[in-house]
Amino acid sequence: MALSLSRRDRLLEIEVEVRKWWEDEDVFRAESRKELAKKPGEKFFSTFPFPYMNGYLHIGHAFSLSKVDFASAYHRLRGANLSREWFPPLAVEDLRAYGLGCDWRWSFVTTDVNPFFDSFVRWQMRKLKAMGKIVKDLRYTIFSPLDDQPCGDHERVTGEGVEPLEYTLIKMEVLKLFPLKLGPLEGKKVFLAAATLRPETMYGQTNAWVLPDGKYGAYEINETGDDVFILTERAALNLSYQNLSKIPQRPSCLVELTGYDLIGLPLRSPLAVNEIIYALPMLTILTNKGTGIVTSVPSVAPDDYMALHDLNAKPKLRAKYGVKDEWIPSDVVPIINIPEFGDKAAEKVCLDLRIKSQKDKAKLAEAERLTNLKGFTEGTMLVGEFVGRKVEEVKPIIKLKLLASGEAVIYSEPEKPVMSRSGDECVVALTDQWYITYGESEWRKMAEDCLSNMNLYSEETRHGFEHTLSWLNQWPCSRSCGLGTLIPWDEEFLVESLSDSSLYMAYYTVAHFFHDGDMYEGSKSLIRPQQMNAEVWEYLFCDGQYPKSSDIPSDVLSKMKQEFDYWYPLDLRVSGKELIKNHLTFFIYNHTALMARRNWPRGIRCNGHITLNSEKMSESTGNFRTLREAMEEFSATGTRFSLADAGGGVDDADFSYETANAAFLRLTKELTWMEQVMAAGEFSLRTGPPSTYADKVFENDMNIAIRLTEKAYKDCLFKEALKNGFYELQAARDEYKLSCGSGGMNHDLILRFMDVQTRLIEPICPQFAEYVWRKVLKKQGCVVTAGWPASNEPDLVLQAANKYLQDSI
Repeated sequence: MALSLSRRDRLLEIEVEVRKWWEDEDVFRAESRKELAKKPGEKFFSTFPFPYMNGYLHIGHAFSLSKVDFASAYHRLRGANLSREWFPPLAVEDLRAYGLGCDWRWSFVTTDVNPFFDSFVRWQMRKLKAMGKIVKDLRYTIFSPLDDQPCGDHERVTGEGVEPLEYTLIKMEVLKLFPLKLGPLEGKKVFLAAATLRPETMYGQTNAWVLPDGKYGAYEINETGDDVFILTERAALNLSYQNLSKIPQRPSCLVELTGYDLIGLPLRSPLAVNEIIYALPMLTILTNKGTGIVTSVPSVAPDDYMALHDLNAKPKLRAKYGVKDEWIPSDVVPIINIPEFGDKAAEKVCLDLRIKSQKDKAKLAEAERLTNLKGFTEGTMLVGEFVGRKVEEVKPIIKLKLLASGEAVIYSEPEKPVMSRSGDECVVALTDQWYITYGESEWRKMAEDCLSNMNLYSEETRHGFEHTLSWLNQWPCSRSCGLGTLIPWDEEFLVESLSDSSLYMAYYTVAHFFHDGDMYEGSKSLIRPQQMNAEVWEYLFCDGQYPKSSDIPSDVLSKMKQEFDYWYPLDLRVSGKELIKNHLTFFIYNHTALMARRNWPRGIRCNGHITLNSEKMSESTGNFRTLREAMEEFSATGTRFSLADAGGGVDDADFSYETANAAFLRLTKELTWMEQVMAAGEFSLRTGPPSTYADKVFENDMNIAIRLTEKAYKDCLFKEALKNGFYELQAARDEYKLSCGSGGMNHDLILRFMDVQTRLIEPICPQFAEYVWRKVLKKQGCVVTAGWPASNEPDLVLQAANKYLQDSI
């Protein structure tokens, strides 16, 4: 243990020394070059989403950040001029220690604490509104009752990406209130309220279902209190936020009930062929979905068919719940013909799948899938005014007729549970707020055009964007409280947190004119916030006319314009794959709306989540590391090495403590070997030009490693880069040493090996590489700008011949 700690401590000392070199020499300062005719690959502009600063940066942040860090370092070695952007002092300190190659002059904070950024967001929102891309409307949205405002994806602990799910709420009128518990409801119109996604099937209702042990209530749903819905408290809460409660946003319960109290109630239900149907017990109802009341259509719904089958076949079941024989329908009501299944699809599929009872969940789920899919796409109506017409054609018409007649209402709830960061379960509310019109046909075509020309590094990522563009619609862009910029034309609201962060990559290019490293005050700036009006932003980012009325010095304005024109378009955006369905797609949409085509983004690299030692990272379980803790335990170099080795692509990756420990042990061992080689000089190695078979194989192996590592870095596959540029390169060196035997390794080739290895690993372990470059190899300048190693064309025949030889030994 003492030996391993001493090796780690040596790396920590190296990292402190290298950091001082870099800061003294201002190595990562990013400046545009005056020649505006950029050559391909001359500059590389990449960004990483700014994190919410509610604590220290953790390994999850570092995993995503590592992608942009490694990619940028590679492009710097290839000769590109680098811009990479970034925030609060503790995070800055950690990232300096981590070795992030960043020009901190470009740092800034968001919200109206920064009046320059506030002005930028206000300009962006006004421009979108002027283009007709922001509208105000009543919409169903995920809502936090505790915060009393819509709950966006970034304000959720669970349920990111969850949308409102709209049901048709069928009003099944109770004809007789015979249980004593229902006495207080006399004189009121009482309905069992059943939520359905298939209103066109209501012709085939034979009964309603309730959960015997389920908890229900009778809720007043209008101002007069005359209409009462019987449903679950959860559903009543959602309805109360949708203007369906006597008291807005507060369910008004007259009587608490159980499912037992409802069994046997006679009902009249809209469109049902049978004039009177009854409430019956069903054992598989979920009260955390829908209203807890289910309308039964056993000719098309396998769940309904099997529940009725159980009641008919099991007298003891009927007796247990007090079900009278006359309440049970004698037969199903055929309403839809499906060519493959006939007019009693549920019965046919249940028999085909040999389903035994309503508790056979797996088979019933498959039966439901088959009947729903075939019924919607191939089914034709057998009853009602739409006889002979296709189900998919008449479904929306029947829904509208039910709503217009007052026999149904719209009900919406989150499609899955959503918990806000404030700790409450969210509902769906009908809110009057501002929306960005994502999904509008012409705008969507522009976004799809942009996407088709982007490097996404993964087909899975491309499919994710294509799917999101296919469904993404109007997005609420306002909220009533929190931090952020006020909606410029409606200061009752703030701009929602995902809507003010879709174009800020452009702001980075001029941020240093406002802040120059002071991310809060901007006290060194020659520009005042009030000078940054719409005319100036248009000139900088949208090819607007020169703002003649501006009192910003013309040379400053010209320099700002030059910075944007030089750095844009954005070459690489790195982020988690979970942001494809919101933030990253907004980023594409906003750039296509507000930027010239030449400035549309070029690339997005998405990654998965990261686990620690193959277990979910969680503060509550203790399986958690801040970036600071990881660097103290493994060194920054060991941490970076393990992040690169954790995994690539969009699959989830694993940060392994074993890998991090092994990294600093292996690197310090390699450092000691290089120091010994350099100290011994030519005396320990064979001099003269490389000439032996082993020399040629080793030189060829280095050329292969250079080419393969280059491709891996280009493709943002950093685990692969580590494999080719470190592990396999070292294996080639070790094989070379064995092949040379007592004759010794060639001096020039070993010097080249150390040079090549140092450059190839620099993007991943820059502090280690910098130390080797200056202190061990005695090179001039910085390794971070030393350039990519040259290589000859690999000899694949020689490679194959050597493999055959090694396999034969």
